[in-house]
Amino acid sequence: MPKAPINGIELYYESHGRGPVIVFAHGRGGNHMSWWQQVARFSGEFRCITFDHRGWGQSIAEYGSPLRENFGTDLIALLDYLGIEEAFLVAQSMGGISCTEFALAHPSRTLGLVLGDTTGGVVSPGILAELARTNPPEGVARSLAPGFIAEQPSLTFLYQQIQGLNPERGEDGVISGFRREDGRQEADFVGWQTPTLLIVGDEDLIFPPAVIAEVQKVIPGSRMEVVAGAAHSTHFEKADEFNALLSGFFAEVLSEQTAGAPAD
Repeated sequence: MPKAPINGIELYYESHGRGPVIVFAHGRGGNHMSWWQQVARFSGEFRCITFDHRGWGQSIAEYGSPLRENFGTDLIALLDYLGIEEAFLVAQSMGGISCTEFALAHPSRTLGLVLGDTTGGVVSPGILAELARTNPPEGVARSLAPGFIAEQPSLTFLYQQIQGLNPERGEDGVISGFRREDGRQEADFVGWQTPTLLIVGDEDLIFPPAVIAEVQKVIPGSRMEVVAGAAHSTHFEKADEFNALLSGFFAEVLSEQTAGAPAD
């Protein structure tokens, strides 16, 4: 059971495959297991790192202790512990906080950033205004599209089971953290050159496409893709489409990197 002793806790992680590194950061309703469809797809040509945020899965944290505030430094410490110099960062929902914080702190170590169904903790007047219009339901319908729930009962059950593996945490402040005015703002992205892909399901009720379109305005050079028939968990609901977008993004970034390398 691999755990990294970092920042006062033992952070659970897994490493699968070899090659350029992809780090997958799960959302509030998931853990490292949420990425099973991505690890299976990419571990043949990439090194895939999954982990449990502190307070999730097997990364046990003290009940009621600060969680979100440590996400960015935890991810930095994990990659330092693993000796990973650079990586693609792929996030869903809450995981966007971890990955955006890493990318801002270490742009030279970030090959590319993928924010799936998340603002990444970015705020602006436009983002906050669009978030004020949202009113997502509770339960599984909060994260999965009605059509997916009706047509994929087995996968819906699996989604709930994965979420059920997480321990009780007390008040973690994660949800409110996306709506606070002290999040990352336009000034934080001055000089931003990290390739950035925004993916959102067209039925996402937590961060609808209108919200992510406002995020795109804040992050220079970012590209936005909307996936039909998915809600807040595009990576799980529409894995083939999500993976295809990742594959194209990785190939484009690595090709540009190779083209820009000095000749021998």
